[in-house]
Amino acid sequence: MHLDSERHKLFSRRAAILIGGKAVLLSGLVGRMYYLQVIESERYRVLAEENRINLRLLAPPRGHIVDRFGVAMADNRQNYRVLLNAENTPDIEATLDVLGRIIPIGAGERRRILREVKHNRRFVPITVRENLDWQVVSKIEVNAPDLPGINIDVGQSRHYPFGPETAHVLGYVAAVSPKEVTGDPLLELPGFRIGKAGVEKIHDLQLRGTGGSSQVEVNAFGHVIRELSRQDGQAGEQVVLTVDLALQKMASKRFGDLSGAAVVMDIQNGDILSLVSTPAFDPNAFNTGLSTEQWTRLTSDPKSPLTNKALSGQFSPGSTFKMVVMLAALDKGIIGPDNKILCTGKMQLGDATFHCWKKGGHGWMDAFNGIMQSCDIYFYEVARRTGIDRIAAMARRFGFGDVLGLYLPGEKPGLVPSREWKKKTLKAPWQQGETVLVGIGQGYLLTTPLQMVVMTARLANGGIKVAPRLTRSRLGPEIDSIQEGAHKQEPVPESLGLVPAHLELVLQAMDGVVNNPKGTAFKARITTKGRQMAGKSGTVQVRRISKAERDVGVRKNKDIPWRERDHAMFVAFAPVDKPRYAVSVVVEHGGGGSSVAGPIARDILAEAQRRNSAKPGILPDGDPGPRPETPQQVSMPGKKGGET
Repeated sequence: MHLDSERHKLFSRRAAILIGGKAVLLSGLVGRMYYLQVIESERYRVLAEENRINLRLLAPPRGHIVDRFGVAMADNRQNYRVLLNAENTPDIEATLDVLGRIIPIGAGERRRILREVKHNRRFVPITVRENLDWQVVSKIEVNAPDLPGINIDVGQSRHYPFGPETAHVLGYVAAVSPKEVTGDPLLELPGFRIGKAGVEKIHDLQLRGTGGSSQVEVNAFGHVIRELSRQDGQAGEQVVLTVDLALQKMASKRFGDLSGAAVVMDIQNGDILSLVSTPAFDPNAFNTGLSTEQWTRLTSDPKSPLTNKALSGQFSPGSTFKMVVMLAALDKGIIGPDNKILCTGKMQLGDATFHCWKKGGHGWMDAFNGIMQSCDIYFYEVARRTGIDRIAAMARRFGFGDVLGLYLPGEKPGLVPSREWKKKTLKAPWQQGETVLVGIGQGYLLTTPLQMVVMTARLANGGIKVAPRLTRSRLGPEIDSIQEGAHKQEPVPESLGLVPAHLELVLQAMDGVVNNPKGTAFKARITTKGRQMAGKSGTVQVRRISKAERDVGVRKNKDIPWRERDHAMFVAFAPVDKPRYAVSVVVEHGGGGSSVAGPIARDILAEAQRRNSAKPGILPDGDPGPRPETPQQVSMPGKKGGET
């Protein structure tokens, strides 16, 4: 009996201990649950939500680029792309193998994907392929169970509706390189593009816009179940250019297969109405991705389609520079309008013989006829008397030897030689024979087509220092407020300080070049009354002509290799009585300036006047372009007509 009592007491103690222990454990569990579910409930709710809900950054639509009449030159279109999320892909190599059976993935592309996976954070999606059609997208979606971490994303891709015709103005966008990552989260988005050239580059920040966000619910495997909320970003600003797209297209087509450049400018306010460089490239290819073969073809082309020749091409201006030489001589009183110089076809200077383009010579030449008939001997002598430093000083007044502030990447300053320049650069004294060559726009002298059109504009507008500009506005909602005469409130450009009588002589001579039967470009004239142009041709040698060739006359461009042919130059303005448009045309290795470049300049100026391209403002949607009207233009000095 005593033994049973002891056993009962022992069992009771053990039961009590066990119950007490359980009570303690239960109390601890309850306390812990209370702590987690009540005290820490908010924290764990957030953590749970973050595990179930992903917050994604959304790329904003890139701002459109439009011409002066509101026609889109660069816009966006829908883009289906395949993304790889490394965080949700257990075996990336195996997944790429499966995906490769649907869309071919080359060895180079595969290396690029793996390299980006290695360098990027695991949760940042990697773009595998873009611009897919719906058939390919559907195949990927059907095979989704075998493609962990592979998602289809619908975004926007930059689109250039007019391709090569606007390539050198707009530039292009391309993927962000590692050295371009600045900490902006937009730059880490898959498929995000930034401007790499042209207007796309100089206005990249304005065109980018502000990113949006999206909340999506995902399952345990990371696949999206549904979108919970979305806040769209702010689209990039719209950039309005001074370019007339229709004139740009016409000028581009007019060159055909020729290599060269053309620039059209409003002589009053500096608006660049057209800027063409040929041959060009398709900027859409840079957005979708260039193949190795395409890149090799572009970089090995002798006509340099990737170079913007209007800004980066540096050429001797040839006889188109003779107006500057004439003004330098007249300005310093070296010669007068009536002083005559005899042209016999050649001139001896020391041991060197300098030839005129006209083998038999022009006879006695005065200032007017020297320009109109482009007599080389006349300008050899004028340049010799004037001196290189005086010529250089006048050239700089017209914008030569410096960048002009158009701000497009790659603009070159050209070269205006002088005594000081040669001594500093070549460590040699200046020679008189070098001055003679500059007198006809050759030698060390280098200019760009943009500088040549600015020179022409400053001549035609009465000697006003107008500067070129390519952008009219970057403010989308304010575009509609641009009205006729909006530029009147802008600062008035300074004068070049030219003597009006001297300028009148030069412009009258340019009129004679085209509209006088003795002029060198008479065949390239505009015959429409009230729209005639004035201009100056130039033919620039790119190689030395031997005495044997000169004696037998073997100089036809068709008989020599393309790279050894002369450059063809032409500058002009129109209409003659009330100038408004200036143009410069350069045809690389094209031959004669008046026979090749002149007709191109004529056709471009005729189209600009027909369209009234300089009319400011944006027309309603669907309007084909500016309606013909009498523009308010600058009177040519010495001619009757309207005032500014």
